[in-house]
Amino acid sequence: MNRIYPLKFKPIIKDKIWGGTRLRNVLNKECKTEKAGESWEISGFPGSVSRVKNGFLAGNNLEELIEVYMGDLVGDGIFTRFGTLFPLLVKFIDANDILSVQVHPDNKLAKQYFNSYGKTEMWYVLEADKESEIIIGFNRKVDREAYLKHLNDKTLLSILNKEKVLQGDVFFLPPGRVHSIGSGILLAEIQQTSDATLRIYDFDRKDKTGKPRELHLEKAMEAIDFNVYQDYKTVYKKTANQFNLIRKCDYFTMKYAELDKPLQKDYYELDSFVIYICLDGKFDIIYYDGEKESLKKGETMLIPAVIPEVILVPDGRSGLLEVYIEGTSVTDQTGSVIQKFF
Repeated sequence: MNRIYPLKFKPIIKDKIWGGTRLRNVLNKECKTEKAGESWEISGFPGSVSRVKNGFLAGNNLEELIEVYMGDLVGDGIFTRFGTLFPLLVKFIDANDILSVQVHPDNKLAKQYFNSYGKTEMWYVLEADKESEIIIGFNRKVDREAYLKHLNDKTLLSILNKEKVLQGDVFFLPPGRVHSIGSGILLAEIQQTSDATLRIYDFDRKDKTGKPRELHLEKAMEAIDFNVYQDYKTVYKKTANQFNLIRKCDYFTMKYAELDKPLQKDYYELDSFVIYICLDGKFDIIYYDGEKESLKKGETMLIPAVIPEVILVPDGRSGLLEVYIEGTSVTDQTGSVIQKFF
């Protein structure tokens, strides 16, 4: 069997009622309409599984690769836990118009209503217009009765927290956190492999048939976290020429790096695939015995778990996100690895 190598995938473009042209104009995606809202960069989601576009594996989809390479691709613990389902979904999102106000369920509710995993996600803002903002959480303590009153009175937006956004801002969204991406924002999204979304309010918009888009008000009530939190924006360091931790949770770890000189990364003990998302500039990825792949702004790459180290060589000052999963080997009292799904 030929050795597996860093993989690029053909983006899966999703038109959305709120989409625009930034995926094409800023990130050089091949979009056929003026309403491209999402570019699914790496996906194992059923019906939208990514296909390789580089090297001898070009044309094969991600599920097929996991069947063949198993832990060599994703990590032994991850393969034991998830099988051939790739556990993360990486997207670029162009919000030319505001998205619906929505909430995502946790694993338990998602299993009940969608027969899927829940949806924990994180946003990294690539671009934002001057007055752009997002909705995230509540701006005051409310109970279910107060929430329903505002919903019925069409004053829901008055109790939701709004945050002005700038390039480089990061927001972590656990299940239960009400949210919406405002207009004029281009961002990268890392999430569990799930499309479990409960729509609460959609600004009275209509779909292609002229009907209001479906809302999921009763199910959303079960998912919503009504608590108020002090800080909704994730604060992280940006020390040059090293990887800075942004956030670690049960489902993924994300780091940020801005490099202007080569950096060697050691993954010997990780037991996970690694995802690179190039935010700006260009990198060469050196692996194995001097083999090389390149990565430029708007591109995403999957580093197989079997590759023990890489050297990142930036072309000038360049930035990227690093995403992987930690601690997925689940063992019983005897030390034997067992499966864990929900």
